Amino acid sequence: MLTLGNADVRRVLDGREKELLGAVRDAYLQHEAGRSALPHSVFLRFPGDDRNRIIALPAHLGGEEPKAGIKWISSFPGNVARGRERASAAIILNSMETGVPEALVEASTISARRTAASAALAAGALPPGGGAETGVALVGCGVINYEVLRFLLVVRPEITEITVFDLDAGRAAGFRDRCATELAGDGRTVRVASDIDEALGAHRLVSLATTATVPHQDLAACAPGTLVLHVSLRDVTVPAVLAAVNIVDDLDHVCRAETSVHLAEQATGGRGFVSATLGGLLSAGASLPRDPERVTLFSPFGLGVLDLAVADMVLRAARAEGAGTLVEGFLPPPVAPA
Repeated sequence: MLTLGNADVRRVLDGREKELLGAVRDAYLQHEAGRSALPHSVFLRFPGDDRNRIIALPAHLGGEEPKAGIKWISSFPGNVARGRERASAAIILNSMETGVPEALVEASTISARRTAASAALAAGALPPGGGAETGVALVGCGVINYEVLRFLLVVRPEITEITVFDLDAGRAAGFRDRCATELAGDGRTVRVASDIDEALGAHRLVSLATTATVPHQDLAACAPGTLVLHVSLRDVTVPAVLAAVNIVDDLDHVCRAETSVHLAEQATGGRGFVSATLGGLLSAGASLPRDPERVTLFSPFGLGVLDLAVADMVLRAARAEGAGTLVEGFLPPPVAPA
C-alpha cells in the first residue's frame, strides 16, 4: 500500500493546472458517455448537529485505463475558528485487477482543485456575450474560492478585476491580501465588497463557495447575463433557481441532499427547469453563450469520478517520481491458488 500525504500531493499537483483541467474534463466526457459507475454519495450526519457531516463518494471511471476508489470527506465548519481547515479527506484507490487497495491518498487538495477545475470548465463552456470577461466576484473567502480563482485565471487569463466578500470581514481582508500577493500579477486588482449584493453586482462572473446549509440568497443584484458558479449548492433560493438558466454536472446527483436544485425540483414536481449538463456541453465540443437577459446558474454536486481522475493522476506521477511511503504488510500475504 502506497500512502501519499498532503505534501506529496501538493508537490505533484503544483504547476500542473492545465493537466488537472484535462483530467477533470476527460472524467466528465467518460461519465457523459456512460463509461462510469457512480453510486449516490452517502451522507453521515450526527444527531442534533445540522452543520457537520462526513460523505463517502464511491466511483468507477472507465476508458483506456479504468480505475475505482472512494473518497471519504468531512466538513466541520467550526474548524475554521480553531485554525484548521474546514474539510479533510482521504481517497482509497483500488486495483481493477484484484480489487485490493493500492494507495491511500490525502485528498483535501485534490477535492478543492477538482471542484475548482469543474467551475473553471463551466466558465469556459458558458462564455459571456458581447466581449471578454475581465472581472470575477468571489463570495466566501476560503480554500475553495481561492482554488476557483486560480483555475479561472488559467481558463480566463483576461480577468483583471477581482472582488471578494465574506461575512467575516477579517477573513475577507486576509483573502484579498493573499490574492494580491500571489495572484495579482499582470495588472490585476483585488478589492473587498461592503456587502454581498455589491459583490454579486460587481461582475458578470460570480463564484459562491460558502458553508450555507439552507438557501438564503436571491440573485436580484446580479446583472442580466451573469454566470453564477454555485459551488456550495445551498445558497440560492428556489425562486432564484427557477428564474435562472440552470446547468448542472449530473442531474440525478444534484437533486439530492436538499441542494437548491433539489428543493426547486420538489417545489415544481419535475426537473424541466434544468437546461443542460456540463458533460453534455463538453461532449458537444461547443460553448453555450449565456442568455443576455437572465442569470445562468451552474450547480455542480461534485462527482466522485472527478476525485478519482485527479487521484489517479497524482498516483501515477508519484510512482514515477518515487514519492510517498510504501507500507509493507498492510495486506494479507498471498496464498497459493486453490
